[in-house]
Amino acid sequence: MGTRATDSFYLVGTVVRFLARNAETGGYCLCEATVAPGAGAPPNRHAGEDEAFYVLEGSFDFTIGEDTRRVGPGDFVKIPDGALHAFTNTGDAPGRLLIVNAPGLVHEQFFSEAGEPLPPGTRDLPASPAPPDIPRLLEAGARAGIAFPRPGG
Repeated sequence: MGTRATDSFYLVGTVVRFLARNAETGGYCLCEATVAPGAGAPPNRHAGEDEAFYVLEGSFDFTIGEDTRRVGPGDFVKIPDGALHAFTNTGDAPGRLLIVNAPGLVHEQFFSEAGEPLPPGTRDLPASPAPPDIPRLLEAGARAGIAFPRPGG
């Protein structure tokens, strides 16, 4: 299945489903993410791409720079442009987020290249996911303009 044939991708414990892409909106992409317990996004940064999260279900720890805060349903988290950030589902069930990226091209490219394509409309986590291909994720991030700093680096 080619990346253009679907709106849903699996990346390291998370299903990302595009609800709207930059080409449709003229300036942002909107995704829904289903995040497995203990999963999330590792520390990363990207310049020139605004990012914000709205919690639909679950409990998440968001780290921005040196600050970490726990958020839940109805909470909104804005990531400053270029800030180092990460999040983790701290609950014991899958959590759900809405993610807005503007202009969204960096994240559209990264999710589509790094993620495993799923059938269109998929929201549920796979029953038996493949182990992550970390070199592929890092390479896709570099091509898209997302840096994943090494711990202590």
